[in-house]
Amino acid sequence: MVYAKSWGTLLATTDQEEGAHLIEKYESWITNGAKMKRAKPDAIYMHSLPADRNIEVTDAVIDGEQSVVYDQAENRPHVEKAMMAFTMS
Repeated sequence: MVYAKSWGTLLATTDQEEGAHLIEKYESWITNGAKMKRAKPDAIYMHSLPADRNIEVTDAVIDGEQSVVYDQAENRPHVEKAMMAFTMS
């Protein structure tokens, strides 16, 4: 399983110039096809969404066969409801 660190410039700054600098500085953090090839062949890519496409993860990875981000996002509300029911009972 590849569970990427969710990061983005808006977490650090709202200044566009500084944001561009951060994107450039951390461009090696992007999850791309080359990094996925280093994982086991049956590895899956997960992300809690929303993802900054082509900053955090390339389109090829997030839309690729190894990605389960949309299934993961679909399950999230059900898990949240179960947690609420558990803590409120």
